[in-house]
Amino acid sequence: MTYLRVPPTLEGEPDPSRIARLVFGIADWRRRHPAEQVVDLGAAWQALHYLLTGDAWEGRAPAADVVCGGRLLTEDGAAELGMDVIYLAPERVAAAAEHLTGTPFETIAGRFDPAAMAAAEVQDAAGMDRDRVLAPAYARITAFFTAAAADRQAVYKVMTQDG
Repeated sequence: MTYLRVPPTLEGEPDPSRIARLVFGIADWRRRHPAEQVVDLGAAWQALHYLLTGDAWEGRAPAADVVCGGRLLTEDGAAELGMDVIYLAPERVAAAAEHLTGTPFETIAGRFDPAAMAAAEVQDAAGMDRDRVLAPAYARITAFFTAAAADRQAVYKVMTQDG
């Protein structure tokens, strides 16, 4: 899963669905944005969601908003863009950032249980390393959301085969 933070209005366009098509309709969209505006969690996304919420897919905001929460923009447009795009409005980004900064990794690390995660069908749970993979991913996503909230930006989350 890859995240991109952008202003709520881009090129004069306020509609998140149209912004998604402007941004993600370009093959090399990652390179068109400064590195600090993009974060890639790779295969750690679902394990992080599990640590944050205790569930593979569900959970309550603001914790669930970090990974799985938000508005799916591509229900009818995934074929057009080649990916699913989830939108998180600036106010939800701010609440998620506050939750992340107020929840040290050590607080959620106790949920790390590869057997329970595998039973919940968390992707790559059996091979996930808490300290070498998930802790750094949590630090990256916390910094990313904190910066997005400080700049009052929206966050777009995408799932593609290549990232």
